[in-house]
Amino acid sequence: MADSWSFAVARADLGQTTLVDVAAPAIRAGEALLRVDRVGLTANNVTYAVLGDSMRYWRFFPPSAYGLGPQWGLPPLWGFADVVASAVPGVEVGQRIYGYLPPAGHLVVRPDRVDATGFRDASPHRAELPSPYNAYRSTTGDPAYQRDQEDLLILFRPLFFTSFMLADQVVDNDFHGAETLLVSSASSKTAYAAAFELHGRGPRLVGLTSPGNLAFTRSLGCYDEVVAYDDVDALAVVPTVYLDLSGAPSTRAAVRRRLGDRLVRDIAVGLTNQTPNADAAGEVFFAPVQMRKRRQDWGRDGLDARFTEAWRRFAAVLGEWLDVQVGTGPAALQRAWVDVLAGRTPPRVGHVIQV
Repeated sequence: MADSWSFAVARADLGQTTLVDVAAPAIRAGEALLRVDRVGLTANNVTYAVLGDSMRYWRFFPPSAYGLGPQWGLPPLWGFADVVASAVPGVEVGQRIYGYLPPAGHLVVRPDRVDATGFRDASPHRAELPSPYNAYRSTTGDPAYQRDQEDLLILFRPLFFTSFMLADQVVDNDFHGAETLLVSSASSKTAYAAAFELHGRGPRLVGLTSPGNLAFTRSLGCYDEVVAYDDVDALAVVPTVYLDLSGAPSTRAAVRRRLGDRLVRDIAVGLTNQTPNADAAGEVFFAPVQMRKRRQDWGRDGLDARFTEAWRRFAAVLGEWLDVQVGTGPAALQRAWVDVLAGRTPPRVGHVIQV
């Protein structure tokens, strides 16, 4: 490869991909250069691509910065990068950073609000984008960081943050008066992390999943009951909140037919099968909204402390539920994308790529 590279997908056909050699740019005053080191790839990253236009995810990493035309998109990834050049006081060469990264060998950032915890990227093209995605945490100032848990953080931290905030919002609203919390795509990482947070705190937790994932989902132990999608008519008709992570219209329709006016909330949380679910749902959950509320309620340090405590509880059991598959190099990233997009990645498997 050249001194850097980029991976992109066709915005009109996510199965069409490209790998190109590019030159790592020189930085200017006020900028720093990150070398992307280790990233993860999950269904969450496919979601970013599916919603690339409507939720502006394509704007984080403009293809023109990586030698590509506008028909291509760089799906955002989470992972670790190292500072290899800096023209910003407080951002030092050698710092290891966790955050939102491109599927590429490098990222130029414009660090702002630099402190011991990290910095925010104040690049002009990101100014109007959701602020949580612009935060970069220094490993030395991150209470949740442990070196031997990097792969768990790569695969689960963004998902677990969504799960943590989702569970918190449900609890914050007294479970909307429900007797049952019904969770679709129950075998997905975001779903079972939320279930882990909610289990035993109030209503009965029921997971919906495909027949092939029933055994795995039941083995997690964080649902009171796990039901196949074909068996929705067996659900108890009691006041229920539906947390929809599948986005499948047929499942939503079946749930509504079964529960009728006992369905007290229908909340779209995300996608795992590439079918947009926001328009059909009663409401949409967006983690940064609850995060802003809790920063006001608890302060930044208070939110960090609560998240870290929850993360450590969750990380302690993850080893029983997860098989990390590590690939090396950009081509491994390309292969992992194709597998995840096609739904060929079992729920126990998490893809990490050392690039």
